Amino acid sequence: MTADLSATLEQRRSVHGDFTDHAAVTQALKDIARAAPSWARMSPVAREAIDMILHKVGRACAGNPDHADHWHDIGGYARLVEERLP
Repeated sequence: MTADLSATLEQRRSVHGDFTDHAAVTQALKDIARAAPSWARMSPVAREAIDMILHKVGRACAGNPDHADHWHDIGGYARLVEERLP
């Protein structure tokens, strides 16, 4: 692994937590979302936004919950869906 990649991964770990922890939290949240009654009726945009929102929630839960970028991104993904609603 290159030194640059190692530095990037270490920086991400300090903000987002251990990737194994993040993956477990995020996958559990996505399993819940996919089992919901309205999942099959959602547009691809809504599904992807939910995936990304849950990804950011997973990062906040596994890493630094005070990292403002998590919350900013969650708002952005929700806005992208809202803008495309009929």
